[in-house]
Amino acid sequence: MAKKEFKAESKRLLDMMIHSIYSQKEIFLRELISNSSDAIDKIYYKALTDDSLSFDKDSYYIKVEADKENRTLKISDTGIGMTKEDLENHLGTIAKSGSLAFKSENEIKDGHDIIGQFGVGFYSAFMVADVLTVISKALGSDEAYKWESQGADGYSIEPCEKNAVGTEIILKLKENTEDEKYDEYLDEYRLKAIVKKYSDFIRYPIKMEVTERRLKEGSEDEYEDYKEEQVINSMVPIWRKNKSELTPEDYENFYQEKRYGFDKPIKHIHIKVDGTVRYNAILFIPENIPFDYYSKEFEKGLELYSNGVLIMEKCADLLPDYFSFVKGMVDSEDLSLNISREILQQDKQLKFIAKNIKSKIKRELESFLKDNREKYEDFYQSFGRQLKFGVYNDFGQDKEVLQDLLMFYSSKEKKLVTLDEYVSRMPEDQKYIYYATGETNERIEKLPQTELVADKGYEILYFTDDVDEFAIKMLMNYKEKEFKSVSSGDLGIEEDNETKTESEEKENKDLLDYMKEVLSDKVKGVKASKRLKSHPVCLTAEGEVSIEMEKVLNAMPNNQNVKADKILEINVNHEVFQSLKTAFDQDKEKVKLFTNLLYNQALLIEGLPISDPVEFTNDICKVMV
Repeated sequence: MAKKEFKAESKRLLDMMIHSIYSQKEIFLRELISNSSDAIDKIYYKALTDDSLSFDKDSYYIKVEADKENRTLKISDTGIGMTKEDLENHLGTIAKSGSLAFKSENEIKDGHDIIGQFGVGFYSAFMVADVLTVISKALGSDEAYKWESQGADGYSIEPCEKNAVGTEIILKLKENTEDEKYDEYLDEYRLKAIVKKYSDFIRYPIKMEVTERRLKEGSEDEYEDYKEEQVINSMVPIWRKNKSELTPEDYENFYQEKRYGFDKPIKHIHIKVDGTVRYNAILFIPENIPFDYYSKEFEKGLELYSNGVLIMEKCADLLPDYFSFVKGMVDSEDLSLNISREILQQDKQLKFIAKNIKSKIKRELESFLKDNREKYEDFYQSFGRQLKFGVYNDFGQDKEVLQDLLMFYSSKEKKLVTLDEYVSRMPEDQKYIYYATGETNERIEKLPQTELVADKGYEILYFTDDVDEFAIKMLMNYKEKEFKSVSSGDLGIEEDNETKTESEEKENKDLLDYMKEVLSDKVKGVKASKRLKSHPVCLTAEGEVSIEMEKVLNAMPNNQNVKADKILEINVNHEVFQSLKTAFDQDKEKVKLFTNLLYNQALLIEGLPISDPVEFTNDICKVMV
């Protein structure tokens, strides 16, 4: 029969389809199986309105057959089949959707949905095949037809013999090249893996002959291989089952089967939504942090399915960055897809699902914190840093979503506490939520700056993560209580000492000014401290950049060289200050020595580097001799 040409626009689309649209060649099998599933669905829908048709689900299946000798792969189904006109319309004009038209005509609403757009995905087979042959017999027809094409040159349609209703698609695979081994699509284990990956939850059985091993008859130790037809897909996904019929072990098994992690999930979330946008989701919070979580290799995202067919392994748009530790999947019947499921359009449905998932994860974490505090703390030790990053990121747009999930170590409780717990027990006269920063809780506990706040009986939150203070600066306040560092210039509790300290400042002004002169631009000022009790000296900061922020920012690779406005505070009631006063009256060189020692001492307390360690050790020796 004479060959027919594709239309010009179809030729261009076909060329693009073969060479650029699909990210992975293995996708072709997903597309062909999905089309076969659609074909069976069409009989199901017709049976709903046609009394002469009965639909016995056990009679419908999809079959995958590999012929290594002839290098062909056949995908057949017992679906509705195609007439000569269907072959012409649906395969002769690429991107015409037979499924879409069928769906529109039949107004399908019962939950069995047509998966995709027959025509576009079908041509993905040319990524692996030189020749495509389609043999089809339509329901209610006595004739069968063969459609065949070698690609962009065109296609032919002619009558043929076929006994049963349905469609066979035969791929004559390309020859192997240095870069591509097309033989892999004839390998039993490879085919099973592709089906399991993309089409495991197609609602009809996918059958294939599988090699099994058995003991030879009459033998005790000699084995033989044999072929056995098996169903290689699961068909009913766990997320379509009722929660009441599932056990925690079922969810754990699913987590392991999908290889979401080698650990056990600390919590699962099963979502079913039947509103404007219909979707099911199963989400997991892992027990352990992935080894590559904070590396550029880590990819966030949920598996995305459309009617049980895997569309995307990592759909990043479904999760905000601060919930990137969540694993799992989403299956929707309402997503807008084009290029036959390969490219997901950024549409309202996807944004709606993402918004719902974000809210659900937040609510589940809040109830987790309330109902299982110990387990939540384990989770927080692994992923709390990411939640704090979420408060700080994107100019704090999600800070209110996350603030009640945050926890910090408490000076009073000696354990992690929430901001709500802190505020709920604040004394009436306490103005601020106080915090201190440092590398460890033990080091923070010894900081001189904590003395006055601790003596007042106020609770202090310990910040040991480098992102903590940035997050709190973005949060600004919690329940109208402002955050205040114990190292800030004004603690709001120094009124008792105010008059006395001002008097001491005036009395020792010349000495303090001289010390500032000695330190030059290393500090913004030297002053008598209102906060120190037993320690001789400490550093505090004025302005937006704290001393801890200076350390964090300068540790970054972009060489920022940020400096906090440091104030050297001196405890005028300490015996060291008496030595300073005596030296100021008798030996200015000794004042310089003492001043540099005190400044370097304050740097060490803060965990800041000393600019000249040799000079510092020499200064100590001068004091000792």
